Amino acid sequence: MAMNYQLTCEGIKIFDKRQFSPRHILDCGQVFCYDKRGDNYISYPQNQFAEIIEFEKYYLIKTKNVDFFVDYFDLSTNYEKIKCELGSFQMLKEPILFGYGIRILNQDLFETLLSFIISANNNIKRIKVILNNIRRALGEKIGDNVYSLPTYEVLKAQDEDFYKKAGAGYRAKYLIKMLHQITPQLLEEWRKLDTAALRTKLVSIAGVGPKVADCILLFGYHRGDSFPVDTWMAKMYNMYFEPIENRNIMRDNLVKQFGKNSGYAQQYLFYYIKENNQKS
Repeated sequence: MAMNYQLTCEGIKIFDKRQFSPRHILDCGQVFCYDKRGDNYISYPQNQFAEIIEFEKYYLIKTKNVDFFVDYFDLSTNYEKIKCELGSFQMLKEPILFGYGIRILNQDLFETLLSFIISANNNIKRIKVILNNIRRALGEKIGDNVYSLPTYEVLKAQDEDFYKKAGAGYRAKYLIKMLHQITPQLLEEWRKLDTAALRTKLVSIAGVGPKVADCILLFGYHRGDSFPVDTWMAKMYNMYFEPIENRNIMRDNLVKQFGKNSGYAQQYLFYYIKENNQKS
């Protein structure tokens, strides 16, 4: 069944909690523009802001821009159908039950590119700090201690030292090169490319290797036929399939296995492994 939600004067009420969990969605490694405040989550992609509040029978996405967040949280997609299709794979049964409320966000392409260049050899906590340092320095206030993502033009006008001071480290030089290589308009034009051609374009950008490219394909371009392979996914592959080292071969084989739902499979597996490794 499709997502059961209602638009109200306060925002969006999500009644089907089996298809929507802010913790699963925001903590599964696909996004960095969010925080947990008490029992609630706040989400602040680009220059938007929402607070997600849990009630007994529903979640409220409290926001002034309901149309943006209906699209952002991918509320028109039937995730029960996706979970049913993936549930035929034994290795996915437990991860799907564990991360039942995951949804792949519809993120801005430029914000996704910027974020995942910063994510290389980094952890989620540190990535969020760097991005928030950039937001506070150059963005506009959109909430309590929350600032918008600066525009491409503003970011391009900064020098390498600015990004180093924000905490980007060696990635600062890649950010500068990237900002002079592409524009948000060019990223949009690339939507018409097939996944293989789009991956080739992405890895030509400074700071974008195969894994970061696959993250941008999945989390920016919403390509279901992509499967980012990090250390945990590589260990999973060697456990369930065959012992190999080449992660590009792993990715290609996993996409053959899961087809158009590969990206969803990756998110259920990644979240399951990440959360259970943190507990152990």
